[in-house]
Amino acid sequence: MYGEFKNYLSNELSIIEESGLYKKERIICSPQSAEIQAGNRSVLNFCANNYLGLSNSPRLVEAAKKAMDIRGFGMSSVRFICGTQDIHKELESAVSKYFKTEDTILYAACFDANGGVFEPLFSEEDAIISDSLNHASIIDGVRLCRAKRYRYANADMNELENCLKEAQAQRFRIIVTDGVFSMDGNVAPMDKICELAKKYNSLVMVDECHSAGVIGKTGRGVSELFDVYGQIDIYTGTFGKAFGGGIGGFTTGRREIIDMLRQRSRPYLFSNSIPPAVVGASLEAFRVLDESDELHSRLVNNVEYFRNRMINAGFDIKPTQSAICAVMLYDAKLSQDFAATMLDEGIYVTGFYFPVVPKGQARIRVQLSAAHTREHLDKCIDAFIKTAKNTVGTAK
Repeated sequence: MYGEFKNYLSNELSIIEESGLYKKERIICSPQSAEIQAGNRSVLNFCANNYLGLSNSPRLVEAAKKAMDIRGFGMSSVRFICGTQDIHKELESAVSKYFKTEDTILYAACFDANGGVFEPLFSEEDAIISDSLNHASIIDGVRLCRAKRYRYANADMNELENCLKEAQAQRFRIIVTDGVFSMDGNVAPMDKICELAKKYNSLVMVDECHSAGVIGKTGRGVSELFDVYGQIDIYTGTFGKAFGGGIGGFTTGRREIIDMLRQRSRPYLFSNSIPPAVVGASLEAFRVLDESDELHSRLVNNVEYFRNRMINAGFDIKPTQSAICAVMLYDAKLSQDFAATMLDEGIYVTGFYFPVVPKGQARIRVQLSAAHTREHLDKCIDAFIKTAKNTVGTAK
């Protein structure tokens, strides 16, 4: 059988490659940082989720080592059998404090948090109302649940209201949205979403992966930005981006919701506990953020500087309040060629194209970090301008 299957796969892979959609992985030979070693050359990295520059923080590295010294390397078990340490509970408390919630549950990744949140809470009697640009993990989580599904256009409050009206036929309703949409960089209008939720008696859930640590006066995410504390029932998030860039996810929110997830959420019940090193480093990340807003302020300044200079240079930048700046190129192959040329200029960026983004919406997604210096930003912008001059239609 595999001979036939192999031929099928080889043919499909050839089609993907010929259409310019084949994804190739670049090898990094250094810690994740603003400047990295890619193969045998040093380049500036503008495509990592390292928003606060903590991925190679000496404090986090030391905290990870210390956690291994006192709590070991791995847990070799799931939480409810023999995989819960005191530091797991400490990290859950730190997350709850950060988001001003009642309780938190940890997962191996936010993909698992989103995949495991709906099925334990909702049945065929209920409704899930989801933004059209929500992350793939939310989409997959919804698919695992038998609740009736509604979908509204990205941040379109009129469509959301229509969905809520239809969903009055169901027992419970929940509106689900990314806080920051990872490909466009726009922020969900949480104030308006919460108003509609109150009007139509709905729960609210937000994925904070690209918003926590980034938006809001001190980077606390959508609740801080829109002052909607107490109006959001469920948050999901990751330690793999702003909070140190390791791995691991969480769901935080109402106490009874979290308790039910501990009883019935399959990715939690059947996955190993987060290893002590990740827990120790993540705890240290929250200590860093409690001490000062310096990193977040630096990130905000970097985003404003980069975005303004790029717009003034004539690039088509999607509106953003986050650390994600989508430089629109529209053509899939062009986005790959553009990224390859940028690498020759010492700038590590990635072209995004279908199926990661809709057809005809290819782009370079630039992600800013607090670790970037003004010199780094200028070098990146200059490389964009130089590359665009040699490529028809990429700059106005």
